[in-house]
Amino acid sequence: MDIVAKIAEQKIREAMERGEFDNLPFHGQPIIPEDLSAVPEPLRMGYKILKNAGVLPPEMQLKKEIVTLQQLLAACGDAEEQVRLRTKMNEKTLRFHILMEKRGHTAASRQYRDRVLQRLG
Repeated sequence: MDIVAKIAEQKIREAMERGEFDNLPFHGQPIIPEDLSAVPEPLRMGYKILKNAGVLPPEMQLKKEIVTLQQLLAACGDAEEQVRLRTKMNEKTLRFHILMEKRGHTAASRQYRDRVLQRLG
């Protein structure tokens, strides 16, 4: 064992003796592995790092923004503001659909998937 590993082990043992690991979130609970089977192998580590950093994939970020705009639009009473919000929401919706088309997720493929799932389940 090299010197760095020995120092790391010693620091971990000292922290354990001081009880620094006793009140961690999920202490004593099993760790449930994430299903990353849909993510290509070379991209999994990058996705995991981005997820842990709170970064959303572009399509999820757009969906989140669309939902927020829908909520703002529902609560808005000013006609001019409603037009501005609706325009912004339409732009984001269009960008979302273009992005999904580029990735092969079209309305037709969703309908086909839904029919297959209905027949299977």
